[in-house]
Amino acid sequence: MKVHFIAIGGSIMHALAISLKQKGYNVTGSDDKFYSPSKDNLKKENLLPEEGWFPKKITNDLDFVILGMHAKINNPELIEAREKKIKIYSFPEYIAKESRNKKRIVIAGSHGKTTITSMIMYVLKENNFQFDYVVGAKIKGFKNLVKLSDNKIIIIEGDEYLSSKLDKKSKFLHYSPNLLVISGISWDHVNVFSTYKSYLNTFIDLLVSCSKKTKLFFVNNDNNLKNIIKFFSGPHEKYFLPAYKINDGQVEIKNNNNFYRLSIFGEHNLYNLEAARKICNELGLSDNLFYKSISSFSGAKNRLELFYEINSESKIYRDFAHSPSKVKASVSALKELFPKNYLIACLELYTFSSLTLEFLVRYKNTFEKADFVWIFYSKKELIKRGMHPFNKDDVQNKIEHKNVLVFTDKNDLKEKIRKIKWLKTNLLLMSSGNFHEINFKQIIHSLK
Repeated sequence: MKVHFIAIGGSIMHALAISLKQKGYNVTGSDDKFYSPSKDNLKKENLLPEEGWFPKKITNDLDFVILGMHAKINNPELIEAREKKIKIYSFPEYIAKESRNKKRIVIAGSHGKTTITSMIMYVLKENNFQFDYVVGAKIKGFKNLVKLSDNKIIIIEGDEYLSSKLDKKSKFLHYSPNLLVISGISWDHVNVFSTYKSYLNTFIDLLVSCSKKTKLFFVNNDNNLKNIIKFFSGPHEKYFLPAYKINDGQVEIKNNNNFYRLSIFGEHNLYNLEAARKICNELGLSDNLFYKSISSFSGAKNRLELFYEINSESKIYRDFAHSPSKVKASVSALKELFPKNYLIACLELYTFSSLTLEFLVRYKNTFEKADFVWIFYSKKELIKRGMHPFNKDDVQNKIEHKNVLVFTDKNDLKEKIRKIKWLKTNLLLMSSGNFHEINFKQIIHSLK
């Protein structure tokens, strides 16, 4: 099979390209810009093309093209493929095609889906299950974000974002799950879902699209889910927060008179753990085997990940959190684990949603458990995206915290870090970006 990827440089697109090459496909691709780790991974597999779009790559002998979300509708390669009537798949369309004869486990929700998917994958691997997968973050023990083979089970992180410029459906609407998890609903992706109602409707569409044989697990504490569960016609079951305690800086959970110490923490992660346990039970794994395996799970990359130990009393954690619900959960989790430490919650406004004043008000009360709040954003990025610029006072007024500092220059943020006395003080870095490539480890290390 010969396949071409338009926008191969995306995190999930390049992972699929590598997986298909490993299956023996003849893979080519294009993109206008490459960044690491995608760039490095593609180079290692001899798949890294020259930057730019090249219609000549769209040859008549292609079996199909896979179109990434990053590619625009006027992309010259896409135009060429359409003119030549070559089959074009969006990423989720192709995953659906490859998984139609498998048992499909789909993890959906506004938050927690990467972690739940990762937990399931980790536990199944620990217990020698064979399965395929699609996940949004790197997990210890797994080399790629995508695996497609002849395995009979596939674990899919089901994103609600649009599939491609040609395919305007939410990605998760393609997958037809046998087992479905919805971890909660909190308005996100406002550049696509301009109203809360439109965002909620795509989850309703998911519930309606499911077979009557689909089994649904959903979190018990989400009113949005409670209000729309009537649209689901199959068997469904709630999952709850398990009983736990914090012992010597670690979460401990009890099952059948056995105590299991976990490497993860935070109530939101314990809800995620329960969702993963339910799925693993459905696949034939006992509770005791699940808890024994999950004890060593340290989390998906950038999901409340210990990033750097400043000293014995102060640490830096890194998290992908960017929407208000995710930010609040991560801040609360770290404060619960270290109640006697000061907590600096540092959020980069990076997504389209967070860079609008109308959405910023939704961050009100999300930082209640933090002692200090640092907000970082780039005015240049606002202008680059054609968005209306706002000033520091606008941000401070929307956040409504007594100790807020706003940074628009990364050098000012770096200088502030240098001035902090790191005594019983934790720093939580939250962003779906990279803080304009600030090297936090280097800054802290230079102070020693």
